[in-house]
Amino acid sequence: MKIIVTGSTGNISKPLTQTLIAAGHNVTVISSNADKVTEIESLGAKAAIGSLADADFLTQTFTGADALYAMVPPSFSAESLRAYQNETGKSYAEAIKRSGIKKVVALSSIGAHLDSGVGPIKGIHDVEGVLSGLDGVAVKFIRAPFFYINFFSNIPLIKHQGILGSNYPADARLIMVHPKDIAAAIAEELQKDFIGKSVRYIVSEESTPGKAAAILGDAIGNPNLPWIEFTDEQLAEGLSQAGVPPEMTRNFVEMGTAVKSGKIWEDYDKHRPVSSGKVSLQDFAREFAAVYNG
Repeated sequence: MKIIVTGSTGNISKPLTQTLIAAGHNVTVISSNADKVTEIESLGAKAAIGSLADADFLTQTFTGADALYAMVPPSFSAESLRAYQNETGKSYAEAIKRSGIKKVVALSSIGAHLDSGVGPIKGIHDVEGVLSGLDGVAVKFIRAPFFYINFFSNIPLIKHQGILGSNYPADARLIMVHPKDIAAAIAEELQKDFIGKSVRYIVSEESTPGKAAAILGDAIGNPNLPWIEFTDEQLAEGLSQAGVPPEMTRNFVEMGTAVKSGKIWEDYDKHRPVSSGKVSLQDFAREFAAVYNG
């Protein structure tokens, strides 16, 4: 098949591209960064350099393809994250219609059934709605939970203050996934037939923040690493001090409140996947230790 992959050589898109190339498919990888051409071509794929906001570029790239993996990259510079996500979704939809592509696997998020109160996921809810409105196009939404690799951003907090934390408690429910498990699920869906609009959840492990802190702490030689619940104000201040823009800070704080209340998991509980990912938190802890000590 001819398959289009968005997301450049990111944490999901790179292993996805490698899997698809190994399976013998013709893969084109979209990136906004011309410096990525060599890396993309080294994977055995073709590079298409352009902006996801450019529907003409996307239409040209999509034309003649059998399937598309679509994702909306995070933006720390957007004045309105939700507006940016909506515009990207509309650009995708326009190009999909104009190019005639009939099969799309789209990266979504656990909690995307909600249109409010879930921070950055609100915009992903909107994108699901935009893509669901495409007539005659099969769309599979891959709803992923908290990425293990998000813990990498907490390394300075561990090194400087000896803690992990957010605005939800140590005994909160935390459902997590490794990008490699997401990539495997996307590759599977791209290579099989499906019809209509449907959702697939992909999860690597369900635990709690406190247990995650203990496992990661043990891997870095700090088995008593505590998880501290911050107030919303403390989290906002910490993110701001770390250089996170106000718009993203507001979204992250709101998402944390949804984790604390548990509402973010409600639809997942109604549609639990038959199979789950393979990368355990213990597996990731070794990866985390290598980065922490690197």
